[in-house]
Amino acid sequence: METITTQDTPKKKSRIAPVLLIAALSILLFGEVYFGYRFHQLSVEQKHIKEDYSLSNNITFGIFSVDRWGEKISAVVDRRVKGFKLTGQQKTEMRKEVEKELHGLVNKAVAEVTKPQKSLGGKLKKLAFKTFVDVDEIHAQVPSFAKTIVTKITSPTSLKRLKGIATSKMDELEAQTYDSTDTTITTVERNIYRKYHVANAKAYDRLVNSRLAEIKKDSFQSALSMLGCVVIALTLWLFLRKRVQLHVPLFIMSLLFAFILLAVGVTSPIIEVDARLQTLEFAFLGDKIAFTNQVLFFQSKSILGIIGTLIEQPKPDAVLVGVLLLVFVVVLPLLRIIARGVHVSCGHLFGSQKALRFLAFDLGKWDMADVMVVGIGMTYIGLNGILKSQLSGLNMKNDTLKTVTVNNSALQLGFFVFVTYVAYTIVLSYILKRIDQQNGPC
Repeated sequence: METITTQDTPKKKSRIAPVLLIAALSILLFGEVYFGYRFHQLSVEQKHIKEDYSLSNNITFGIFSVDRWGEKISAVVDRRVKGFKLTGQQKTEMRKEVEKELHGLVNKAVAEVTKPQKSLGGKLKKLAFKTFVDVDEIHAQVPSFAKTIVTKITSPTSLKRLKGIATSKMDELEAQTYDSTDTTITTVERNIYRKYHVANAKAYDRLVNSRLAEIKKDSFQSALSMLGCVVIALTLWLFLRKRVQLHVPLFIMSLLFAFILLAVGVTSPIIEVDARLQTLEFAFLGDKIAFTNQVLFFQSKSILGIIGTLIEQPKPDAVLVGVLLLVFVVVLPLLRIIARGVHVSCGHLFGSQKALRFLAFDLGKWDMADVMVVGIGMTYIGLNGILKSQLSGLNMKNDTLKTVTVNNSALQLGFFVFVTYVAYTIVLSYILKRIDQQNGPC
């Protein structure tokens, strides 16, 4: 009995070891799935928040809106009108001008009455005027009249009435100057504020900035956790490289890790293009009209998003490029993962393995995931350079106008997840060749 037990022990261990390995890797795989799903959700949420923000702050609803200019100009004029006050020097100058006009009116009236008259009535009026009217006395009373007029005009009641007239006229002009964006702006803002449960633009800006900071931190942690699970699974190959009987289940599980990386990499945003006019300040009536955070252009795309956009285009060449990207960047990598798993686990069940070996080994020549990585990187570098060059031409600063542009375009974490998938599959290709050399087709 002892001999039988001793002989059975290695067999039992050889059967238990793969089960324990699969169980441990399943826990890691579940962790990768969880963190990958969380990373994907955070990336999508960030994209939606930025899309809503770019819509509410779009340049069409700001600098290019006549209504917005009308509101800001009206506000400046309204402040100037309501804050209008006459200084003592201005009142003195006004009184001098009124005196000058009154003296002119008196002289004109005297000249009219004392001019040569032909009729008897006119001559009698002229005689009466010279007899009873003292022109010097009238001129002497002009300063007191002018003072009374200026005091009446500059009284609080009169100024209030004048301000009201000026304000009403400005309102009339503002009502006559409009475009079709006002209703759209109001509708968009109302819907966005309702969606984020805020009351005004300031509260909305605070909420967006706070939430984006949280998402950035959580996304980074989720990405690191997901990649940590992959690194741990890959490290097991170093410890189990001599345990040939464990290579097949370990490789199958490694392929599942690769599949999760691919799924997250192609569905999460990989590049973000964000060009803004950060500040525009314009001097008007001694005050400043300012527009801030005006979004010129915003797009955030995943690999599948790029492919979908190309396929939806009405141009045949764009559709062809989209289909080719779908085939070479998504479909063929999936076929490689499946073919490798089948080749390692049950390749012996197929009579002819030429097609299977082609998919598992030679399909890498047609798999363009690594080319996609280089293409995205080059696109980002070129696009970023173009945006910086174009936006720098809009920057200016002088006494009346100041504009500041900003380029927030950046590669997103989804791109680096996809890069990790590409690097991971290269390692798996090397491992597969080693397994095939050791065991041959299973």
